[in-house]
Amino acid sequence: MKRLIQKLYALCIPAIAFLSAMAVTLPLQAKPAERPWRAEEIFTPPDSLLLRELNRMPLSIKIGQMIIADSPGGFETDSTPQQEKLESLVREGTIGGVMFLKGGMFKTAMLANSLQSIAPIPLLLSADMENGAAMRLEGGTQFPPAMAVAAAGRPQLTKAMGSAIAAEAKAVGIRQNYAPVGDLNSNPLNPVINTRSFSDRPETAISMTGAYIEGLQRGGLIATIKHFPGHGDAHVDSHITLPVLEASREHLEQYELEPFRAAIHRGVMSVMVGHLAVPALTGSMEPATLSPKIVTALLRQELGFKGLIITDALNMKALYNGSNIPNISVRAVLAGNDLLLFSPDPELTHRSLLEAVKSGLITEERINNSVMRILQAKRWLQLQQNRIVDLNHVPALSSPPSHRALASELSRRSITITKESGNIPLKLPSSAPVLHLILSDTDKAHPAAACSKEIDRHWSATHIPFNPKTSSTTYQQAEALADSAAAIIISSTLQRLPGPDSRRLTQSQKKFISQLVEKHQPTTPVIFLALGTPYILNTFPEISNSICTFSAGEESEKNAVRILLGKQNAEGKLPITLSITNNPQEPADHGKDSSR
Repeated sequence: MKRLIQKLYALCIPAIAFLSAMAVTLPLQAKPAERPWRAEEIFTPPDSLLLRELNRMPLSIKIGQMIIADSPGGFETDSTPQQEKLESLVREGTIGGVMFLKGGMFKTAMLANSLQSIAPIPLLLSADMENGAAMRLEGGTQFPPAMAVAAAGRPQLTKAMGSAIAAEAKAVGIRQNYAPVGDLNSNPLNPVINTRSFSDRPETAISMTGAYIEGLQRGGLIATIKHFPGHGDAHVDSHITLPVLEASREHLEQYELEPFRAAIHRGVMSVMVGHLAVPALTGSMEPATLSPKIVTALLRQELGFKGLIITDALNMKALYNGSNIPNISVRAVLAGNDLLLFSPDPELTHRSLLEAVKSGLITEERINNSVMRILQAKRWLQLQQNRIVDLNHVPALSSPPSHRALASELSRRSITITKESGNIPLKLPSSAPVLHLILSDTDKAHPAAACSKEIDRHWSATHIPFNPKTSSTTYQQAEALADSAAAIIISSTLQRLPGPDSRRLTQSQKKFISQLVEKHQPTTPVIFLALGTPYILNTFPEISNSICTFSAGEESEKNAVRILLGKQNAEGKLPITLSITNNPQEPADHGKDSSR
């Protein structure tokens, strides 16, 4: 490790001297404590210094500023073809930013420093860290998903989460987070949003996204609300095909657009446009990302957004068909996007945009408008002074105890009793035989491992996983054990998944559980633990007792069992509408106290 640090510093020291002599430098700005954090304070009419820098930039460099490439891993001492290619793109100014997909905290910081040291203009480094740095980087803090955070119902904790994520991201050189999700998950079968959404109710989403945005941006990180104009009612995954939002303009105004309108008012610095068709806004099946009516007329002009507009990833099949990079790149800029994310071929995107400007299809003024906003954002980030991060600070900010404690508190406060008929807490002697059935959509070796271990600490339990490959013999074994069980606990580890059915249960699984419940309830307590998507509960409305964790994290699984035991209060409030709650008219008020 020490040798790696020495190698990187050896790389960076001459680079810093090189950077001081560069022709393109960003004007300095105030210290972090004095900085504003709202978009309307940052994206103001440009001053003479920024205009001078913009005018000195060659067209090729300007276009490069608008392109964000991807990095599949961290720094490698033995250079790989992928790393060499990325370095070439950076050195030549073909790209102006990099999105990190995975890696470790320390190696990512090393790669960030390495790339920044050879960039003609400081890079805008970014990642998708919706629920923490651990979502992309080993060694970061894993926070619960957005829906769990909303169930915890404490905006001050959401803001603190944003601050913690900002601190960890900045420690490794990342300065933009593609979060929060502003989509209202109104479709229970949404295959791509699901628990990534805070809620299906505008007021809850507005409260949570606003707190998250403030935490990130006060912490010096650019927040990016997504996926404009709203991806929550999608029936298909935009990674696979183009979703169509079949909603009226009136409904969009009163529902889907509300979290985005509120985030703009709150001061969010960036908005990501989703790959979805919205005929009520465009009169066609044109993807929102490529639509001037949505990007410019609605977002920029009608809603008055002054910050950075970024596309969703251009490699997604909702846009990309394998051969249309020039078309979608040019149309994305013509629509009004400032940043083009994750092109399958950044060089081809750059070349296509350069040719479009030279041919007059895109004006240089249009390019200048976007590049000015990018320069303003980079100046706010103080990248000219702080493009190289101090590697000595990385270990202390790699999931520090205070961040883990915050994640634990959010998890604990999020657990929600959605339905109960007197069996929560479950009062059984330690010798009682408990049957634990685990519904899964994969043949993973140990699904719900933390949950099973916690159950074993208190009862004599038999754990049987059920996945699409489960044999009929296993079904027969479970049926026999259910006859003598003092209680039946059913856990589901199904999460949000790409595909046509976000729940992915087989007919055999559904039929077996329904027949089991019909036979044994109410004489035998049956409790359902939704260790992932809460919408699975809609499949089994006959089950009288259920608990939601919104994720299958170790902490969440343990908390669910503790609540089942009555050793912990269930503080969560359901932030969505389920058809199985005790009082469907007031789904937000079903957090229950299980300590008796």
